[in-house]
Amino acid sequence: MRTSYRRQKRKLKSEINVVPYIDVMLVLLIIFMVTTPMMNLGVDIQLPQTNAKSLQDKKDPIVVSVDENGQIYLTANGTKREPVSEDEFRKKVTAFHDANPELQVLVAGDQRVGYGKVYSILPILQEAGVSKIGLMSQPQSAQNGKP
Repeated sequence: MRTSYRRQKRKLKSEINVVPYIDVMLVLLIIFMVTTPMMNLGVDIQLPQTNAKSLQDKKDPIVVSVDENGQIYLTANGTKREPVSEDEFRKKVTAFHDANPELQVLVAGDQRVGYGKVYSILPILQEAGVSKIGLMSQPQSAQNGKP
């Protein structure tokens, strides 16, 4: 009689143990959080050297890059840099400015590209109504190896 009593007392658990799944998901989350900042989403350009101080702004600006071949790339709102023609660039910047009149645009021109190509971007930005325009550069100590 005791054996039948023990069998009745034990019941099978039909629940799924989710703790191992949560552990795996947390490990994956940590891996993605660590590797995402290391991803190179940009175009390989060499910025000119300057002694200018870096800007401390909390808003993400739009970055316009010009590579050594004169190709224009646009990076907006954390998206991947994509090559654009001047007409596409004009349309996209106008749309971004219409959505946010306080838009800040940073221009990163490769030091090997002609000044005229980088300068040709500025009138397009002015036509779109952008008033906050900055030029990107590398600190002198970063390329010369001097402190």
